[in-house]
Amino acid sequence: MLELGLCFALGFAVSVLSGLFYIPMLRRLKMSQKILEIGPKWHMSKQGTPSMGGLLFITGTVASLLLFGLRQGDFTWLAILGYALLNSVIGVIDDMAKIRKKQNQGLTVLQKLFLQLAVSSTFIALLFATGVLQETVSIPFTDWTVAVPRVFYIFLAILFNTFVINAVNFTDGIDGLCGGVTLPIAVFFAVFALSMEEVGLGLFPAALAGGVLGFLVYNFHPAKVWMGDTGSLFLGGAVCGMAFAFNRPLWLVILGAFYILESVSVVLQVAWYKISGKRIFKMAPIHHHFEMCGWSETKLFFVFSIGTVALCALVYYLG
Repeated sequence: MLELGLCFALGFAVSVLSGLFYIPMLRRLKMSQKILEIGPKWHMSKQGTPSMGGLLFITGTVASLLLFGLRQGDFTWLAILGYALLNSVIGVIDDMAKIRKKQNQGLTVLQKLFLQLAVSSTFIALLFATGVLQETVSIPFTDWTVAVPRVFYIFLAILFNTFVINAVNFTDGIDGLCGGVTLPIAVFFAVFALSMEEVGLGLFPAALAGGVLGFLVYNFHPAKVWMGDTGSLFLGGAVCGMAFAFNRPLWLVILGAFYILESVSVVLQVAWYKISGKRIFKMAPIHHHFEMCGWSETKLFFVFSIGTVALCALVYYLG
């Protein structure tokens, strides 16, 4: 418990301290993303806020893991970190393209999808090769496990990971929201690892939780920096990596319900508009719909974050 606590504390401290360096640097380099004019009008006042702030919690997480993780015999954390970092590289490419083009679209959908599928394929194959993953899936809230043929499992896992990673990306739309939803999920996996007496498995979520909390010091409304795709794709890879490393991928459907709600709202909005020419929501992802209904960014942060805490408690006690 002490080691996970220290891992969390170092991730937090490095994340906060790195903000003192990264934020002025990102401002100097004019690493800011264009605000969509079709979005809520009050967001236009945020123009110029530096992006790519995910570097803060990435630095905090990596620094903490290098100090504490290398002393462990279990290096599963290294596979999760590698997966999260490769997704973050895709985010860096996307963010740089957006900034260079001075528009809100960087990589095309197909380009991003191809890279994500390639990275997810490598990660899932690695977990099977090292024996971390088995050809069984645990059903939440039951003692049942379902045997799945390996090829079919890998195919579904790659699609699931890609969906969830993009869902996390959609959640990063207002100050603090993505970090606020991810923080309790990271804490949940750290506590679950502790309950299993698997300190090695708990290091990554502990370091991540500290890093994300440190980032929220700067990203809570009004945000001084945004995580960008650099950060949101790292977090997407991180939560998927943790779920599969713990061999509990279906837990993520419950723990990440707010991520999935965001993604589903986009799919429904686009599909219904193409079918009928009308919109279901005032704007998608759904957090923008709530904004246009009068919810403040702070209210959305607390509703989504506390809701995720409740879901984590539910899975911990019943899962």
